[in-house]
Amino acid sequence: MPSLFERTKELTTQIDDFLDAVSEGALVFQRGLASYMSGDRERFLQCYAEIEVLENRADELRRNIESQLYRHSLIPESRGDVLDLLETMDDVIDTSKNTMSLFKVERPQMVPELTKEWLDLTESALRTSETVVLAARAFFRDPRSVNDHLHKVHFHEKEGDRIAMDLKQKIFETDLDLARKIHLRYFALNVDRVSDAAEDVADRLHIYAIKRTI
Repeated sequence: MPSLFERTKELTTQIDDFLDAVSEGALVFQRGLASYMSGDRERFLQCYAEIEVLENRADELRRNIESQLYRHSLIPESRGDVLDLLETMDDVIDTSKNTMSLFKVERPQMVPELTKEWLDLTESALRTSETVVLAARAFFRDPRSVNDHLHKVHFHEKEGDRIAMDLKQKIFETDLDLARKIHLRYFALNVDRVSDAAEDVADRLHIYAIKRTI
């Protein structure tokens, strides 16, 4: 099956740039939270500045792509699916940036003994996000291969849920006061929401890919 945008090279390039921004945002998210866990606030703030730039870049590209799709009446039969896909993909980097902003503003005091669990959770979010980007790229180039990636998205998301549950249980097994336990649980939930956002994209991609192959 030919690429969805085989006659629109500029649009294809912008789609790739948009997906690059989402993928890079996931990497910066993971690196930023790892810096936070290690107590390197300066590096964390650098990563936060980077993800702000990437989020703005993704928003700008998404608006440009949407404008071109309407202005030039491109792919009318698939336009709604593409626009919806761009919106939900944008949610992945938005959720990553918003979660980092919570760490920036509220500055939760971490428990050193649970550092590995936090790092595992952020790594799971990274893997889920990166894999759904691969699935999105496949949708535009070879929709029949989308499912090769989607099952991995669901695997990483479920692994993230497992890690998050384990982390929350360990938080509540500590001797911390209740308010701090609840605060840390709140942050575990927000980190895990990045994987949830990626899984939402995967659920939609499954349907869109089927529509393109029938």
